Amino acid sequence: MATKNEVVTESEPQSQEIDSKYRLIILAAKRSKQLQRGARPRIDIDAVKHKPTRIALEEVIRGAVPFHLKTDGDESEEDA
Repeated sequence: MATKNEVVTESEPQSQEIDSKYRLIILAAKRSKQLQRGARPRIDIDAVKHKPTRIALEEVIRGAVPFHLKTDGDESEEDA
């Protein structure tokens, strides 16, 4: 039996947690640009009734937008 902290549903994708409001806004803004350029929404939402910014924000909140955090070790070799 799983404890309260170990409960994981298989229907929900595993994604990183958004650690700040700033990161949430940056991710949503980048995704909104993709939607404005013709990308399809990754969640089931009526694109006619909702603006791309709202769709993007909802996608990020639901974990439908994958991302990874850069660390100091992820810099390109050109910077060295």
